Amino acid sequence: MDKIVEFAGNNTLLVAALMISFFIVVFSELRRKASGLVNIEAIEAVKLINNDAVVIDLRSVDAFSKGHIVNAKNIPSDELDGRIEGLGEFKSKPIVAVCDAGVTSTKAVNTLRTAGFESVYGLKGGMSGWGQAGLPVVTGKKTKAKKSKDKKAKNK
Repeated sequence: MDKIVEFAGNNTLLVAALMISFFIVVFSELRRKASGLVNIEAIEAVKLINNDAVVIDLRSVDAFSKGHIVNAKNIPSDELDGRIEGLGEFKSKPIVAVCDAGVTSTKAVNTLRTAGFESVYGLKGGMSGWGQAGLPVVTGKKTKAKKSKDKKAKNK
């Protein structure tokens, strides 16, 4: 114990920097938890999805059609405010918001929580993080817009 006190006495600047760093880390983690913004890793998202979570893909229809998480619902971020009422049936389920890199999903998480959705999470790293984790994506699935275009083309 005497050596610790002697070290602290001889290296006050170093000890002060260590204490400040420690308090900054603790403060930022407590603030993040208090704000309710929860970004989860891809593996945690898989656990939620396996337990009946709803995935909302905030990317454009084109990006969604190039590859998305299985059973994801495509709601482009600029349309989210107008389509929140249609998501009312999912208020009791966990929701995972997904975007390209994990930035846009933070705004969506805030929007959904303000609207009364309790368990909303953003996917850390977005679809990029999902791909880096080596997790599968669905590709080639026709979207509603493409289906209606195909039907119109056949009817002509």
